[in-house]
This record gives sequence, C-alpha cells and structure tokens, in this order.
Amino acid sequence: MTDVAKTMWANGERGFGLFSRRRWGGVICALMLIGVAMMPSPATARGAPDSFADLAEKLLPAVVNVSTTHVAEGEDQTDLNMPQFPPGSPLEELFKDFFERQHKNNGASPKRKTRSLGSGFVVDAKGLIVTNNHVIDDATEIVVSLQNGRELPAKLIGRDPKTDIALLKVDTKEPLSFVAFGDSDKARVGDWVLAIGNPFGLGGSVTAGIVSARGRDINAGPYDDFIQTDASINRGNSGGPMFNMDGQVVGVNSMIFSPTGGSVGIGFAIPSKTVQTVIKDIEAFGHARRGWLGVTIQHVSEDIAESLGMKEAKGALVQGVQAGSPAADAGLEAGDVIVAFDGKSVDEMRRLPRIVAETGIGNAVNVDFIRGGKHMTRKVKVGEMKDDVKVATGKPPTDGKKVASGHEVRALGLSVSAMTPALREKFELPDDAKGVVVTAVDPNSQAAEKGIQPGVVIEAVTQKPVVSPDDLRSGVKAAKKSGRQSVLLQVRLGDRKRFLALKIDDAKD
Repeated sequence: MTDVAKTMWANGERGFGLFSRRRWGGVICALMLIGVAMMPSPATARGAPDSFADLAEKLLPAVVNVSTTHVAEGEDQTDLNMPQFPPGSPLEELFKDFFERQHKNNGASPKRKTRSLGSGFVVDAKGLIVTNNHVIDDATEIVVSLQNGRELPAKLIGRDPKTDIALLKVDTKEPLSFVAFGDSDKARVGDWVLAIGNPFGLGGSVTAGIVSARGRDINAGPYDDFIQTDASINRGNSGGPMFNMDGQVVGVNSMIFSPTGGSVGIGFAIPSKTVQTVIKDIEAFGHARRGWLGVTIQHVSEDIAESLGMKEAKGALVQGVQAGSPAADAGLEAGDVIVAFDGKSVDEMRRLPRIVAETGIGNAVNVDFIRGGKHMTRKVKVGEMKDDVKVATGKPPTDGKKVASGHEVRALGLSVSAMTPALREKFELPDDAKGVVVTAVDPNSQAAEKGIQPGVVIEAVTQKPVVSPDDLRSGVKAAKKSGRQSVLLQVRLGDRKRFLALKIDDAKD
C-alpha cells in the first residue's frame, strides 16, 4: 500500500469528507488489482506430475531385458571352482592349495560361458529392439525378456560402436508393445525425464530426474553429444530408454560417471536424434553411414588464433588433407581454419566431425574457412566415411553393385581390406605402409594365437607383394596348389616388420 493510500485509509471520512472509510477501501483494492494485472507475468515451466505411475504403466511393457552370453578364455578358474567355506576356516587354505596345483598342472584354463544383463526397448511392433552396442558386444547368444517374463532369442541386425548403438530383432507372432521417438533437440535443461531399465537384473525399474546438461563431450567417441541427467542409471540400465513427459524416447541411457560404480546422479544418454539416424542406416545398409570430408584437425587455442590473426579462438584447424578426399578436391589446405560447414557454425573443433557425419552423402555444401586472415568459401561434395566395423544383415546391396570378393580369407581366419585413408587414420598407419589391413581375426584361429590383430598390415604373401585382398587369396591358393600346408606372410605392426608362417585351414577355404 502506498504512503498516499495509507494516509487516505487512516484519515477516512475525517480527512476526505466525501468518502466513507468503507468506500476508500474498495477504491484502494481496485487500484491494487489493476497494478497486479499490469505487472509482467513470470515465465512458467511445466510442473512435476503428482505421480509418474500412469506414464510408467504405459511405457514399461515396451522396455525389455537384454541377456547376453559370452565365451571367456584364459581366466583363472581357481576361485570359481573352489568350494565356499566360512571365513577363517582351515579347509579354505587346504582347498586353495589343491586347486592352484590342479590349475597349474592343467595348463590353460578351459573356456567358460559368462552372462551379462542390459536393457533395451521395442521401437516396432514386429520386434525391432534398440540397445547399446557394449551390451551385446562379443555376445555369442542374445536373449530378450519381455515385461511379462516371456523370453525370445534375438538376432543382431547391426551395430555402431562409434555411437554405442545396436539394433536387434526378435521373431514373434503377436505384435509387441513399442514406444516412439521424440525430438531430443527440444529437451531443455531442467525438463523432467523418466529412465526405465533393468538395474542389477532385478526386473523393470523406473527412476525420475531432470535433464542436467546438454551436449556433453566425455571423450567416449568422436561423435559425443550426450544428454546428462540425474535420473538414477545403475548397472544394467545400459540400453534402456529415457522418456520425456509425453512418453517419447529422447535418449538411450548409456553410461554413468561414478567413483563407486553406482549412480551418484551423473548419467549420460545418447540423444534420440542420433539414435534414429543410426538405426535407420542399420535397417537399410546393416551399418551406420556417415559423411566424410577427409581432413585431420586440431583445436584452435588462443595463441594459435592470435598467430593467425583471428579475433577469437574458434573453428577447427586443418592439420592435413587426405589425397583424393572431398576436402582435397575442394582445395582445402593444411593451415585452414574451418569455421562453418553446410551453414552450421563450427564453434569448437569437436563439433565439425558431428556436423560432417550428419550431412547427406553426395550433398554439395559450402565450407567456410579462414586462410591467411581472409574468410573464404568453397563448395565440397561430401563423401562416405568407410567404417570397417560392420555387421552383415543378409540383405543384398541396395545400389545394385556386387560386394567385392576376397575380404574374408577363411583359410587363414582373417578378414582384410585394401589400404584406405580411413584405415590409415583409424589404425594410425604410417604413410609408407603398403599392403592390406587386417580388420578382423577369428579368435579360434592360428592367426590369433600368433598375435595377429586388427591394424596389422600384410605386405607380402610367399614373398610376393600384396596390394589387394585378392592378392592374398591368390597367394594362399598357390601355396596349396604346390602342396604346402602353410603360407609365409610378411607383416607389419607400426614400424616393426616380420615374417610369419600360418597353417592353411582346408576346411574353411
């Protein structure tokens, strides 16, 4: 109440004989209401619901448990085989010595199966299921458990280690409950979210929290863009969905930051925008497809920006340009600072790989860069990033071209690829390395026993240079034809070269 109003109220009829104290009270109230109406209203946020029960009841049937089986080798079986005794029991030491001697006499530990649990969610009534790649990585068997307890064997359709996404398929005659994706770009810091998963293998479990941060880069991969949340994400929640309050998936719960191994309120989810792009590619091609520019880049520090005459430290500094790449064709050079790509600002280095990866393959777009203190623009035709971690889908190529033969050399237990700029970058191969690159090794093969691993370069077979996978296959066939049981390879790992003889497996030719 203002001083004037207080005075008017105090004086009443005595001060203002024309009005009674009751009438002045009505006038003052009216003035106060007008003042409140004229005040700007504060921004309103969507409040927390009284309960998440209705939403959880609707979503739980679409969230599944993903159980995987792995074959472990070479692990110490002493503790696993020894009977359990009360702490301090004299029998404990006796049996421990016995099992240690037995283990030593038997040599290498036998293979054993281990099981692990994760989460996933159904995105199609016909049985398509999204989970994390690390949940199913190296699995020999995958089983999906529905909310009603029903178990179904699952087939791996494809996976993308770079974004940690995998797509599974279960066969079912009855349509499954499924959930829809939402727009993760619309998720704001402070919004309520719901996380559903299978922590510690206990069954479907629901936790609630808020979006704590956006665009988190935790050095998990080249395309980090995580949504951070304080909704509890514990062991076994990996691969489970994170929902907005409309019941739409805005993220896939993937990892936590924790000094204890349990949730401390710092969890990370892959944005649904990224997930949708990846699973769309996996359905169509069996692997994720990404745009490729063909440059190596580094962060623009304050001193680098100053030396280049830039007013602020931003963009991605080009360290090198790969020959024959889209960047080379567009005329980009080492020392250029890319500040925008396809109209999207590159504020910091790590943003460029994400922008390029999300750009349509074959699209001609503008790349803006600074060279010699001058702002320049060139047109670049985006290529395709070659990814050597692919899972066969059983589908024929959609472009009508035949898959190049010779990539799998079964007689040696190897998969190889011709040398490419992408492989040089991935395995950090020196510029003078020539030959074919090992991309996969059968863990049960002699090649694995002798230390062959992805990234090893095979330079020659039977002392003849190898340029393509077909050269390697021809060398193996020639050795077999001459009656040899082994083939001599010249291999290279980093700067080290050596000769290696591998037995030829006739049964796998």
